[in-house]
Amino acid sequence: MGIKFPSAEWTAAFRDAINANDGYKKAGANWTHGKVAYVVEARPELGIDGDTAMVLDLHAGECREATMTDGETAEAADFVIRAEYERWKEVLSGEVDPTKAMMQNKLKLKKGHLPTIVKFVLASKELVRSATNIDTDYPA
Repeated sequence: MGIKFPSAEWTAAFRDAINANDGYKKAGANWTHGKVAYVVEARPELGIDGDTAMVLDLHAGECREATMTDGETAEAADFVIRAEYERWKEVLSGEVDPTKAMMQNKLKLKKGHLPTIVKFVLASKELVRSATNIDTDYPA
């Protein structure tokens, strides 16, 4: 049985997976643009009662901190990416490329500079690769 997504435990495991990923260390080495929030929109039928977010303090190829918070608090991050649960499941399980999902408006950049995100396409892919290394239990 895996770690339930989204949860504080999954967020901590994501931080650890990011920091264990040498590909991310290299691809994200020049990221000095602040915190990134992944906001999962509310889905009460799946146990996600309100907007929930993972805020990643990414800096120079490492994840200094990862916290689980509510969607409103996550708005303080430098970059805020929102999507419904199913889109996050597709992206974080590696089924859908994160940049393609953003360009197709499946992931919505609500705050932050899109050209900066696009510049770090390889880092985004490595973040997803980190997520795929987590034994995850996605609610049905």
